[in-house]
Amino acid sequence: MIKQTLLASYLLVASLSAAHAQDWKIAGDKIQTSWSKKVDPKSPHPEYPRPILKREGNWKNLNGLWQYALTPKDQSSIPSNWEGQILVPFAIESALSGVGKSVSQDQALWYHNTIEIPKNFNKNQVLLHFGAVDWQCEVYVNNIPVGSHEGGFDSFSLDITKALKKGQKQEITIRVWDPTDLGPQPRGKQINNPHGIWYTPVTGIWQTVWLESVPLTHIVSTKQTPDIDKSVLNIDANIANSLPGDQLIIEAFDKGNSIGEWKKDVNQPIELNINNPKLWSPSSPHLYDLKIKLVRKGKTIDEVDSYFAMRKISSKTINGIKRLLLNNDFVFQYGPLDQGWWPDGLHTAPTDEALKFDILKTKEMGFNMIRKHIKVEPARWYRHCDSIGILVWQDMPSGDLEGNIWDMQPGKIRNGKHDKIRTAASEAIYRKEWKAIMEQLHNYPSIVMWVPFNEAWGQFKSKEIVDWTINNDPSRLVNGASGGNFNAPGHILDIHNYPDAAMPDPNIYGKDYILALGEFGGLGLPIENHTWQVKDNWGYQSFKNKEELKKRYEELINDLSALIPKGLSAAVYTQTTDVEIETNGLMTYDREVIKIPVEDLFKMHQKLYKK
Repeated sequence: MIKQTLLASYLLVASLSAAHAQDWKIAGDKIQTSWSKKVDPKSPHPEYPRPILKREGNWKNLNGLWQYALTPKDQSSIPSNWEGQILVPFAIESALSGVGKSVSQDQALWYHNTIEIPKNFNKNQVLLHFGAVDWQCEVYVNNIPVGSHEGGFDSFSLDITKALKKGQKQEITIRVWDPTDLGPQPRGKQINNPHGIWYTPVTGIWQTVWLESVPLTHIVSTKQTPDIDKSVLNIDANIANSLPGDQLIIEAFDKGNSIGEWKKDVNQPIELNINNPKLWSPSSPHLYDLKIKLVRKGKTIDEVDSYFAMRKISSKTINGIKRLLLNNDFVFQYGPLDQGWWPDGLHTAPTDEALKFDILKTKEMGFNMIRKHIKVEPARWYRHCDSIGILVWQDMPSGDLEGNIWDMQPGKIRNGKHDKIRTAASEAIYRKEWKAIMEQLHNYPSIVMWVPFNEAWGQFKSKEIVDWTINNDPSRLVNGASGGNFNAPGHILDIHNYPDAAMPDPNIYGKDYILALGEFGGLGLPIENHTWQVKDNWGYQSFKNKEELKKRYEELINDLSALIPKGLSAAVYTQTTDVEIETNGLMTYDREVIKIPVEDLFKMHQKLYKK
């Protein structure tokens, strides 16, 4: 009888869940990608979300349909009524959320869900992880506050063990507030009044939410830094609640074959000797695997899997010009400005397959680099770049943009000396999030460049911030001000010039800085039935058909190739895809049309890499 009752209860819950999933539908009437049809409302983005530190056996994905409500910002009490369902992890403004509503700075967005804790979690601590929530959030478990976070692009975790009640069912409630462009926080391209190069706001949860069961003493994170000149990998591990005598055992593998094992006491740096290392590059993206065990008195108490690559990014003066090197050789770096926006998911790709698609197409087009433009992607995006073989320049998302003073002459090197004066609170927000982003992304070998500022958007204390970024990660180069104020450019002098290919004067700047063209191109071609809106779309230079576009693009590539022997080390073409009313992508916003054939792009680009 008991078994029958339990079975009936299970079937009731399953049928209710299925009914709720059937109620979900894509909101709005904007264009969609083909992947939107593959979104499963019962389990969107089901993949393991943290590929650089995998503890696969004890986790649970919480993506799916949650309840939501919008309340006045000042309401501090948990709502007693909910307005409907929202599909996590898609922002409320997006079509894939199933809601498609805007949120003002005077409103708070609330989420609510009743979850079940797996039985095998009971003996351990339970962590609640968020890939990203934009912007400020407070988290409650069973109506008990368990923590808060500010930052729209960095991940965070909360220990919710003490708030759990007996039994498997638990309630999670989240309050989010996001002022978008009316606050000083990093926001990238979001704006309350989308127009031009500024896009729809993203409020709330936009990356995977998940639970993880860990022992009291566990591996929190690792920091893995390769040194190809010494043939070593340096590892630091952050261990929670360690005891004297605890040890780490690290084993490295090359395609399943063990290449060494190392044992050290916890909280000590570890140096792994990698004999005859196979170097990672876009032409050969070789990855090694790691198994990391936390051992106490001979017993393994925690274990994670990771991976690494042996690669180096540096500079060297060659024939009087400072050059950008990969693995001690000059490799011209060329890639698209990649904004990572989706017509159906906004900041969130509809599926992991979609997330990977842009990277694959970029590689097939013959690019060897991507500039990830004022946005941070989910961890799986960087794993795909590592595996596929694409160099990444990682921007810091900009914010607090109002009141910049700089030289706006087009095509000129911007020598503005006037940084924005930020408030102490604004500066603290920037520093905290940028540091977290760099720490969380440190282990991904595809990232070779940090870009703290773009076009003087919110640029402040340039020399101090650029030096601080360099000191934070001396293993990478820093492009201090892509197209911005160059009173402290770091390792790179980077100009923006539309539409033509151009470069900083090598006779003036080539001895001290790597020279780069951080943005150019922007050739526009709207494709009927594949645009965000029917008319008033634009590009930096617009064309009537694909033939005209291809001809002009080839002219740009020819001009670009002529600059390389003069001292240019890298260039970034605007852009991977159309975004909202911008139609200057190589692909349409829905990824349905590639405007210049992939094979033609690949052939054109090969001349850029000839030595």
